[in-house]
Amino acid sequence: MNQNVVCWFEIYVSNMDRAKKFYNAVLGTNFTDMSDPTEDAGDMKMAFFSSPENQGVSGALVEMAGTKEGDGACVNTMVYFPCEDCSVEESRIASAGGIVTRPKFSIGEFGFISICVDSEGNPFGLFSMS
Repeated sequence: MNQNVVCWFEIYVSNMDRAKKFYNAVLGTNFTDMSDPTEDAGDMKMAFFSSPENQGVSGALVEMAGTKEGDGACVNTMVYFPCEDCSVEESRIASAGGIVTRPKFSIGEFGFISICVDSEGNPFGLFSMS
């Protein structure tokens, strides 16, 4: 059984193409699109950050009615992406359409983090040990 503290995450978005472009520009991630898994999922779209067979932590962008502002609800997630030096990825945020709300700062012996907002208004963090 996978022993990671986090085993999955979903980041809800209102524009799948824009969100994939943002995360590709910042993290270099190439997404794997998933077709509708059921006949009654409606217009749900999913794009995996990594292969579903990945034994580590994985997750997906999800575009689905009723999850973002204007749809009657607003669902977000806070995830931290590992980096060698989070200031490198942080430097790509603005040009990709996001915002750095708190630039790289120390969390003591546990390393460093940056708090950012993606192109869809979702907060996320970058984590590194240096």
